[in-house]
Amino acid sequence: MLRSMYLKFIESNKDSALVDDSMEVEIIESDVDLDNSDVVEPDYDPPKQMGDPSVGVTEENREAAQVPKSMAMDALLEGKLDTAIDHLTEAIILNPKSAILFASRANVFVKLKKPNAAIRDAEAALKINADLGKGYKARGMAKVQLGLWEEAVKDLRTTSKLDFDEEAIMMLKKVEVNVKKIVEHRKKYENLRKARGQRKAELERLRKMQEAHDEFASMLKDGQVIRIDSSEDLKTKLNAASKLSRLAIVYFTAKWCGPCCHIGPIYTTIASKYPKAVFLKVDIDEVREAAAEWRIQSIPSFYLSKNGEVVHEQLEISMNSLENQIIHHYV
Repeated sequence: MLRSMYLKFIESNKDSALVDDSMEVEIIESDVDLDNSDVVEPDYDPPKQMGDPSVGVTEENREAAQVPKSMAMDALLEGKLDTAIDHLTEAIILNPKSAILFASRANVFVKLKKPNAAIRDAEAALKINADLGKGYKARGMAKVQLGLWEEAVKDLRTTSKLDFDEEAIMMLKKVEVNVKKIVEHRKKYENLRKARGQRKAELERLRKMQEAHDEFASMLKDGQVIRIDSSEDLKTKLNAASKLSRLAIVYFTAKWCGPCCHIGPIYTTIASKYPKAVFLKVDIDEVREAAAEWRIQSIPSFYLSKNGEVVHEQLEISMNSLENQIIHHYV
């Protein structure tokens, strides 16, 4: 069945572009239609002071840090974001081990549309307290501003698990729409590339099959009787016929055989009528090894082989009977 399908493909597509991948079109990804309304240009300002976390924080400094923190909250209410940053920086210097101070400054940087600064502070906060929802929110919102949608959605989902924050929830819903589009887009092109890879592999497989077909076909002569020179030559020709799913007729003869002299021309004529069958001629005196392997007791002898198996053997002299058997097994 497989060999038959292969032969049909080869015959229908020989010398066609179907077995040539040179015409493959390069896959060029289209842009994804995303909501980029919250995306901003990255900030590259020098980092604000982060304090020295290796220095122990006294209770006095911890309490002192509450003053600039309170002033920062007042500045936020008045919309003075830069002033709030300055006050929070003062508080961080006094207490560089406070996760909430870093997270607070990170969220102000988000409002200032300085995502890189916000991420730097949010990660400092999370290093101190890995369960700080405010830190994940700041980092998630900052990554939204950088268009890092898949990273942003992870942080915002973590925020919603740790805290109830309406702003984070609203942004999460918005970001999830973009992420869904990105995932679908990526899956689409992954499938296209996979299909292209499979097609290339199939074309390569078919190319090799065609090369094998051509190699086997070159050993045979359509419509002609092939004279066998050795036992190995016989095996090679029969194997080629089997690979091409062709019927092979093996005719054992000898020069001294009277009936063979009469049969020879008829055999040649039959061969011309069935070009897709393989007609082989073995002289038992010249190729004794083959005659021995096939246990030839009398001549002329005919053996019909298909797909590597003998399907008919004929020892009596009846060319009409032989041709009828060829017709029967030819298709």
